[in-house]
Amino acid sequence: MDARTEEARRLWDRRAAACDRWGRAERVALRSSRELLCSGARGRTLEVAVGTGRNLEYYPPGVELTGIDVSAAMLARARRRAEEVGRRVALVEADAQDLPFEEESFDTVLCTLSMCAIPDQGRALAEMYRVLVPGGRLLMVDHIEYARAPLRWIERRRAHPRGLPRDLALAAGFAVGHHDRLFLGLVERLVAHRPA
Repeated sequence: MDARTEEARRLWDRRAAACDRWGRAERVALRSSRELLCSGARGRTLEVAVGTGRNLEYYPPGVELTGIDVSAAMLARARRRAEEVGRRVALVEADAQDLPFEEESFDTVLCTLSMCAIPDQGRALAEMYRVLVPGGRLLMVDHIEYARAPLRWIERRRAHPRGLPRDLALAAGFAVGHHDRLFLGLVERLVAHRPA
């Protein structure tokens, strides 16, 4: 794990206890994006950056779910939530930029509100592409406030500027089937697939 990823791990370990309190404000910005995207999961599903497990209750029955997160504190909370909602899920401490799974292991990969926190977004999307079967779905929503002025100018000066989810997915080889913006254009949602 590189220094930037280790720093992100420490940050999310510290923030784990507060993450669930952000839910009320998030509902306004995301509308029903969690429910909508999770309902599109099929078969073997990987949730990248599962966090405290806020999506667990929204997956349809029959989904064989694996969740990864770089933060052990987040995973501990996700385990408790999985028990509360009765969801079977394999939770793995892992780096989204170096997924510990074989190629073509999953039918669906889902990532909500996490790409903006992954140090090397391009590498993470390449890993998601690698572990998806041909024809497999990528379901994603993320905030992109950094893409709007004046934050856009600040973002360009960062050592590792963040990209827009749609652009990153296209660069990784995904075919984007649906793409939209929510909450005054500050949130981007997409459904894509790995071409067969």
